[in-house]
Amino acid sequence: MSQPSTTPRPESIGEARTAEPASATPGVIPRPVSLAPSAGFFDLVTTTSIRVEPGTAEAMAIGRYLAEKLKLATGFNLMVLVASGAPPPGAITLATSDADPLLGAEGYLLTVTPAQVTLAAPHPAGLFHAVQTFRQLLPHAIESDSLQPGPWRLPAVSIRDYPRFEWRGAMLDVSRHFFGVQDIQQFIDRIAYYKLNRLHLHLTDDQGWRIAINAWPALTAHGGSTAVGGGPGGFLTQADYAQIVAYAQQRYIVIVPEIDMPGHTNAALASVPDLNCDGVAPELYTGIEVGFSSLCVDKELTYRFVDDVIGELAALTPGPYLHLGGDEAHSTSEAEYRSFVERVQGLVEAHGKQMVGWEEIARADLHPTSIVQHWSSDLAARAVEQGIRVILSPASRAYLDMQYDSATPLGLHWAGTIEVRDAYDWDPAAQVPGIAEEAILGIEAPLWTETLRTLADIDYMAFPRLAAIAELGWSARGGHSWPDFRERLASHGPRLAAMGVPFYRSPQIDWK
Repeated sequence: MSQPSTTPRPESIGEARTAEPASATPGVIPRPVSLAPSAGFFDLVTTTSIRVEPGTAEAMAIGRYLAEKLKLATGFNLMVLVASGAPPPGAITLATSDADPLLGAEGYLLTVTPAQVTLAAPHPAGLFHAVQTFRQLLPHAIESDSLQPGPWRLPAVSIRDYPRFEWRGAMLDVSRHFFGVQDIQQFIDRIAYYKLNRLHLHLTDDQGWRIAINAWPALTAHGGSTAVGGGPGGFLTQADYAQIVAYAQQRYIVIVPEIDMPGHTNAALASVPDLNCDGVAPELYTGIEVGFSSLCVDKELTYRFVDDVIGELAALTPGPYLHLGGDEAHSTSEAEYRSFVERVQGLVEAHGKQMVGWEEIARADLHPTSIVQHWSSDLAARAVEQGIRVILSPASRAYLDMQYDSATPLGLHWAGTIEVRDAYDWDPAAQVPGIAEEAILGIEAPLWTETLRTLADIDYMAFPRLAAIAELGWSARGGHSWPDFRERLASHGPRLAAMGVPFYRSPQIDWK
């Protein structure tokens, strides 16, 4: 429901990777590829400096980001310096030169000794991920936005780390209920902490159209005016969307916008009567049923409309992907559906983007650059037969809107209930028959919002399950262990609390 990479897969990422014993990685999520503890501690104090190599603007921005994150709880105004040569005692160094290229686009080395800390990566994204690990090595109070007493000590350790999968994502539905810039940015910060690198925004559905399209202003003026249950609705201006994209880029997260079609389109049909085959607009919809709406796929106007929408969104989106949805189009005939997907695929490519779609699009003939997202059936395996790579979002494991158990006050249960262990205890490479590891681009955890109205609702349903999904996407297959993860996750209770995240305190975890 509702980029191929040239990055080398270092050291045959996947089954060939090994990991340190479980006891070596307390507290760090996702679990690093290797972690070797040593004696002593590094003390973060008022005189600590953050040193960045000359000529690395992105590294300097990451250094400032680290200083800002540390200042809230410590009160330290750490200096961020451009410096070369041997660092003095007590320094934190961010380096990209001479870093091991086998770490790939997102890998890093983090070395902590009693004298200094070094974060090294061949690319800035790796430095940013190293910063998240650095934060997790500090006491949990470092995540507070108010002054805390300290002391601020990191254990001496050497970490070598890089991801298993290229695509590690979360999806946020802002259509069923609307969430604005501030909420989305806070969600971005939360997922960046766990090294996720994709945020899929579900921007349109039957209940609401949430992105301004200049060529078709009625989409938001009318189609964005309500929500599930008849709430006030809302929408993102193009400036709002650009602000979100820029905020995500600074955290090495790619925004993947979704305009769902040809189904899940009642908000558009209610706003533009000519998109209906009879030219009559339906009423706005505030329920939660699916499958009843469809664009009129025989009209040329429909494709002018789609081209306008894709064109404006592509111009606003620096990332390579546009998601066309394509799920649950039960009111579109099979032949019409195939024809529509194939034509829209060309429109997406004409605007310089790769098409992503839910697994139903595998019923059409797809180009090699298109991407299919699995959620419930065996259609994604059909995509693999076409040479297409897939994203795994199995509803019974990865849907964050499913209730934890029958007593959970939020969420649905059509795919079952998903406790934390259910979200963690599966292997993407063994999940779907016919889809082996080499065909998997990555994994993504969708969060649909039929029952969610506030950021607190989002946090409660996403955490701690999203940490489990993040580990599946990043960590070595050979290090996958529920007892080990359960122990590390327990230490993240105080961290999430310090961040102000009202997470679900699963009875499966002995929270600290």
